[in-house]
Amino acid sequence: MAERSKQKLKLIYLMQILMEKTDETHSITMAEMITALKAYGITAERKSLYDDIECLRTYGLEIIGTQEGRTYCYQVVNRQFELAELKLLVDSVQSARFITAKKTNELIKKIEGLASKYEASKLHRQVYVTQRVKTINESIYYNVDAIHTAIAENSQITFRYFQWNVKKEMELRKGGALYRVSPWALSCDDENYYMIAYDDVEEKIKHFRVDKMLHIEMNGKKREGKQVFQCFDIAVYSRKMFGMYGGEEQLVKIQCVNELAGVIIDRFGKEISMIPVDGKHFTASVRVAVSRQFLSWVMALGEGAKIVGPEPVVEQVREETKRLMQQYDIKTDSYKNKTT
Repeated sequence: MAERSKQKLKLIYLMQILMEKTDETHSITMAEMITALKAYGITAERKSLYDDIECLRTYGLEIIGTQEGRTYCYQVVNRQFELAELKLLVDSVQSARFITAKKTNELIKKIEGLASKYEASKLHRQVYVTQRVKTINESIYYNVDAIHTAIAENSQITFRYFQWNVKKEMELRKGGALYRVSPWALSCDDENYYMIAYDDVEEKIKHFRVDKMLHIEMNGKKREGKQVFQCFDIAVYSRKMFGMYGGEEQLVKIQCVNELAGVIIDRFGKEISMIPVDGKHFTASVRVAVSRQFLSWVMALGEGAKIVGPEPVVEQVREETKRLMQQYDIKTDSYKNKTT
């Protein structure tokens, strides 16, 4: 590149140098700026750099100058993202199991590029990706893009859906037949990414793991289910679905000890109905999709929680308890003797 053309890039490289080499606790001298620009094949004089710095300030870059002895130093003191915000982004990327390990490292590297080299080193010390459980389907990013495009263009989609078998191989569900649904939303739940869609054949809302979808294509037909999704609240939907497992939606009453109030609020929100029973207990009425996952969640709360209604759900608990006792060869009479 001709030297004159390189000089036209001086302002851009100067901004890059200031962003990479300075922050609130690190500064750079005029001589160091000249040396850094020279590495890019750009010559600069002090006088022209004073004008360039003023141009960058006018552009919106917050650059301050301070005198240290006889030397004048410059630093960028305000960035689009604070270090704490970047750490939050890194943590979110690391904890998302639907992002592959390879893509996780790529994204974190890009996030580091939003900080100075000194702050980037602090972010890098947070990186612990190797041992985390991550999806291995690299196509998830293209899947997300395809679903967003279909939603924007109001189109149904077709795809194939797989599961893992005991040989750790992909196994197509429904014998490899195409699924056809109307996509309406994407949601992150239980460390996985889901597409929420309407199935007009079964006339119901369904959800699918995005990382288990293959060969997504728009079929050009307009989406169905608009009326269903007009009043759809994705947060409410996620609260009802335990681990995104389906089940018949019912209003369930749970009796809990007062110490579990925080657990109930954390799961169902502060607007949940909680009625005192006595000085030590309360009941909470929650609308959920009743599945084994929901029953297991209540059981995991121990002696402090008990489903008390409606009766069909209580009966499901009894049946699930019997199934567990049979599964683990626990005889009812011997169990009674041990507990008395």
